[in-house]
Amino acid sequence: MSIRQRALIVDDEPDIRELLEITLGRMKLDTRSARNVKEAREWLAREPFDLCLTDMRLPDGSGLDLVQYIQQRHPQVPVAMITAYGSLDTAVNALKAGAFDFLTKPVDLNRLRELVATALRLRSPSSEEAPVDNRLLGESPPMRTLRKQVAKLARSQAPVYISGESGSGKELVARLIHEQGPRTEQPFVPVNCGAIPSELMESEFFGHKKGSFTGAIEDKQGLFQAANGGTLFLDEVADLPLPMQVKLLRAIQEKAVRAVGGQQEVMVDVRILSATHKDLAAEVAAGRFRQDLYYRLNVIELRVPPLRERREDIPLLADVMLKRLAEGTGQPPAKLTSEALEKLKNYRFPGNVRELENMLERAYTLCEDDLIQAPDLRLADASGAAESGEASLAQIDNLEDYLEEIERKLIMQALEETRWNRTAAAQRLGLTFRSMRYRLKKLGID
Repeated sequence: MSIRQRALIVDDEPDIRELLEITLGRMKLDTRSARNVKEAREWLAREPFDLCLTDMRLPDGSGLDLVQYIQQRHPQVPVAMITAYGSLDTAVNALKAGAFDFLTKPVDLNRLRELVATALRLRSPSSEEAPVDNRLLGESPPMRTLRKQVAKLARSQAPVYISGESGSGKELVARLIHEQGPRTEQPFVPVNCGAIPSELMESEFFGHKKGSFTGAIEDKQGLFQAANGGTLFLDEVADLPLPMQVKLLRAIQEKAVRAVGGQQEVMVDVRILSATHKDLAAEVAAGRFRQDLYYRLNVIELRVPPLRERREDIPLLADVMLKRLAEGTGQPPAKLTSEALEKLKNYRFPGNVRELENMLERAYTLCEDDLIQAPDLRLADASGAAESGEASLAQIDNLEDYLEEIERKLIMQALEETRWNRTAAAQRLGLTFRSMRYRLKKLGID
């Protein structure tokens, strides 16, 4: 005989408690109910629970207080917040505090059943770190922290904004959040927002009906419908045009979409993860990205560290990549000489892990005797000097011109690594912003 799962319902309105108890009882759950925070804590001390549903406003405190208490004392219990209709700010605050998801009053019973089913599919948290599974590699402190954050966010339904430079592994992080969460059996749908022509965006996201426009020869399902029950990953979300941002915001808020040419909205249950290599807050300040959509997507921000902040992971990454390249060739994996490995560890990698992978693939093709030498990497010094790092007098016709060229290359590298954020580039070079502006003008860098 299987043990029935148990839910704690916290609400000071008897009618709401009864409705939730009946609905969850029909789902074969045992329920306990509490009228306030004090009673809820007493139940939590007496019995184990698989789920908690709590109202936001309680006679002796806030539902947020209960969320925080459960996060600290019973982190294995997913908590869903019940809020008044339209209280989006309250819901967002609950998600930030650690709530699994939220419901609005009047409670939609279909939505309630979906939420409960999803919450009960959550894996019990392991006392150990999430498995590395040969993808999110690295033993550096930033990577250990990242893996722990991924495991924690996988237990939530909160929208996550994944920030990081190009090539740092943002899509991989999104996939792991999906795979380690309760939606793992459902679709993970990645979409590059910058790769869709603006005139086709609405059709791509929401689908279209046959005959709704020239070329629409049959009904088409949109990305939201394709991801229903699972996760929709919006990569390069900063590239969305403003009109599409409005429609996306509405779809996220209403949890419903209407196909182009369609008359009725269709409910969708999708978790939203988003990413971009741009500074999204700066895009909002510049008026290129809607502030309301920014706050809706960026409930929780997860930063993926660039490779230069975890250089100690480079030997492990290189070893795994070279083994992967050798698979299927019947040849042993190539090895890096100590000089080549030192070169890699001292390089700044503006293209991050993707650049390392491309670099090793090229070197693997060029190397002799399965041994990658430093020259096979084709890594020029930042100064453009000789491999030894020193320039001979024979290379210099004019010292001022030579030094200016070095300065130009270093400034350009700093600008590229910071995505042309002049303030950040100046900080990286140890310059004041005024000094940076003067040098840019002197060198003619726009």
